[in-house]
Amino acid sequence: MTLSHGYGVAVGSFVEFTRDPAEEYGHWYHGHLVIATPSGHYRAALDVDKPGGGISYRIVDDLRSHDLGPVAGLAPGFHVLAATPTSGALDYVRSPVLRDGFVVRWVRIWFKLWYASWLDRILGRLHPVARWIPRLRWRSFPWLPSSGDHTLNVLEALLPTATRIYIFGEPFTTGLGVHNVHQNQGDPPGPHQVENGIWQDGAVAVRTAGDHVTIWQVKFNTQSLRTGDDGLPLP
Repeated sequence: MTLSHGYGVAVGSFVEFTRDPAEEYGHWYHGHLVIATPSGHYRAALDVDKPGGGISYRIVDDLRSHDLGPVAGLAPGFHVLAATPTSGALDYVRSPVLRDGFVVRWVRIWFKLWYASWLDRILGRLHPVARWIPRLRWRSFPWLPSSGDHTLNVLEALLPTATRIYIFGEPFTTGLGVHNVHQNQGDPPGPHQVENGIWQDGAVAVRTAGDHVTIWQVKFNTQSLRTGDDGLPLP
């Protein structure tokens, strides 16, 4: 089971960022990111909210370009990525660069603290120092509830100074663009479960001056962060 039309990454430079009209967005609320490539402008609609909530986001901001693996060296344009750990594909559960430190992971699993909690409040105070401690131990980036605009504000603040933008997800079948820019595994039984798969998660990675890389992640709260090799949620 995989995304219907493949998976990859669009690489380019920042052009524009907009949002759905506040009172006219219908069932979903999106941010709209446009990047320039030699083939033309690639567009991405970013899911960040729905009536009643149900979406979370996460920011991983201690990375360098080498943490993107082979993707860091790709030329502007869209590139298909194999669903493997060596292609540069992202996996919210398995990518080493997206994982909390082993101490934090153990505590999260033991106490089932996947989202912002007392653990994250403590680590948040230590974050300015803890981010420089080897990521094997105390590295921590919690999932936070998405309020729509706040989630987009975090991403938008990074874009004007970006030297390169990477949009991971499923390519459009018509026109230039990327969708499913969110977790693509761990869906419960229903219409989206057929597209579950590992090493095919969507996200936006932003590289800025000084070779700093930030990865913006989004997931639906119905999606599990514990999945098997088929991308299906574990009991």
